[in-house]
Amino acid sequence: QLQASGGGLVQPGGSLRLSCAASGFTLNDYAIAWFRQAPGKEREEVSCISSYDGSAAYPDSVKGRFTITKDNAKNTMYLQMNSLKPEDTAVYYCAAVRFDPATMTRPCLSRIMNYWGNGTQVTVSS
Repeated sequence: QLQASGGGLVQPGGSLRLSCAASGFTLNDYAIAWFRQAPGKEREEVSCISSYDGSAAYPDSVKGRFTITKDNAKNTMYLQMNSLKPEDTAVYYCAAVRFDPATMTRPCLSRIMNYWGNGTQVTVSS
């Protein structure tokens, strides 16, 4: 399972770091992603590491502000969020899907994720 933490209330321009601890499986063997869902909106991916080499991808809405990382020793993934904006307000979810063993890659599609963390609320407001 995945257990997320680190959400909260932050002022615009501030920073937060979300954590997501894995148990029962090894994150090193998994593609990982963070998604978010704001009220009345569809869930959207905000970061993804889809290959074993650890290269990350981000949508334009968060590129340069968000960073996804994975600490294999701690079996934990993180999302560092800087320069937060009110439009970043949402419930954030971590997720993981096992790599294809032939390619050591897997796309970060929400419909194929093996594990989902509990949501953690991020509110950006003055």
